[in-house]
Amino acid sequence: MSLRIIFMGTPEFSVPTLSEIIARGHEVVAVYSQPPRPAGRGMELRKSPVHEKAEEFGIPVFTPVSLKGEAEQKEFASFNADVAVVVAYGLLLPQVVLDAPRLGCYNGHASLLPRWRGAAPIQRAIMAGDSETGVMVMKMEAGLDTGPMGVVEKVTIAPDMSAGELHDALSVTSGGLMVRALDALEQGNLKLTEQSKEGITYAKKIEKTETRIDWSKPVVGVHNHIRGLSPFPGAWCEMVLGGKNTRVKVLRAKVVDGNGTPGEVLDDALTISCEGGALRLERVQKAGKQAGSAEEFLRGNPVSKGTVLT
Repeated sequence: MSLRIIFMGTPEFSVPTLSEIIARGHEVVAVYSQPPRPAGRGMELRKSPVHEKAEEFGIPVFTPVSLKGEAEQKEFASFNADVAVVVAYGLLLPQVVLDAPRLGCYNGHASLLPRWRGAAPIQRAIMAGDSETGVMVMKMEAGLDTGPMGVVEKVTIAPDMSAGELHDALSVTSGGLMVRALDALEQGNLKLTEQSKEGITYAKKIEKTETRIDWSKPVVGVHNHIRGLSPFPGAWCEMVLGGKNTRVKVLRAKVVDGNGTPGEVLDDALTISCEGGALRLERVQKAGKQAGSAEEFLRGNPVSKGTVLT
């Protein structure tokens, strides 16, 4: 047997789950994804990674801007799906949509719920200094990531792991976990457990205003901030390069010993003072340029010892 599935997802994170479902032999009757968006220098419309992958498999793709309209809801229901699988889709599902599949809608969420409900669980977990996260499959309901939990797999967050690295690890984990949940659902033995009412946190969307580095904060917090925003959108500071204030993203750094004024460059290797220690910058990106090692950066952009970054 196989399930009739509607898959709903948008970014690269969701692609392994779609691929795993198809490899398992389930019938994906439709894929829903966010509409193509302008991207690149020419700002041409670009299909989402899920959209492109679905077309490779020959699956019809639907890109409504909303699912609140009666026409969109009737179209969704017309597929007579057994289940809808939702992984980072980007739209809230009205109750009529949640009720349409015979077995309901199941979401693969990149956190250990109820911790980090919401839009940016991967980044927020690292920025908060969490040592562990994971993927959880839950049955969806009207609230934001509030539904009962099915299966879970934990993932360790290494001390220097970036959000990009954690994203990739959780993306692969999500695919395997979802097919396990679907197998159990198909056999009628997927057990659901209500989420705890304690330990609830929300992973709000990353705002541009919080991406600037504050060197006066404790060194571990600055380190978590940098790796939690790497590679996108990237934590940044300003350096005077060629006589001009220039934005430089810091994509990787390492906690080291050091002491000085917050933001002070302590040596010729881009070691920057913070409260309680220092960070040695390892990978940076000058505005408008490719990312590279700090050593490569310093060859063309000397930053003198004693300089104070802002």
